[in-house]
Amino acid sequence: MEIGERPWGRYEVILEDSGYKVKRITVEPGGKLSLQSHEHRSEHWVVVTGTAKITINDTVQSLEAGKSAYIPIGSKHRLENETNELMALVEVQLGQYLGEDDIKRYEDIYGR
Repeated sequence: MEIGERPWGRYEVILEDSGYKVKRITVEPGGKLSLQSHEHRSEHWVVVTGTAKITINDTVQSLEAGKSAYIPIGSKHRLENETNELMALVEVQLGQYLGEDDIKRYEDIYGR
C-alpha cells in the first residue's frame, strides 16, 4: 500500500486499478492542502470523520462526516481542517492518468 506523508497530514492508497484510485486522506488540525487543479482526473471526496472546509472554484463549504463533494477535472480546489480534531475523508479519483505529479498548484502555505 502506498503511503504519502505530507506537511498537512497523510494519504494512503487503499485501492488502485485502471482508471481509478481510492485514497484515505487525513488532515491534521490546522492543516491546509494547496489550492490546486488536475488536468487528468476528477475527484469525489466523502468526509468520514471531523469537519472539512472545501473550496471548489469560487464555492467554499464546510462538510461534516457523511457529506461529500465532487471536484470536476480542471477545477481549482482545496481541502482544509480548521478544527482541533483530526479530519479524514475517502477520495475516489477517476481518470486516464492518476499520478501524483498531475497537480498544478496556485497557492501553498508549505512552499511546494
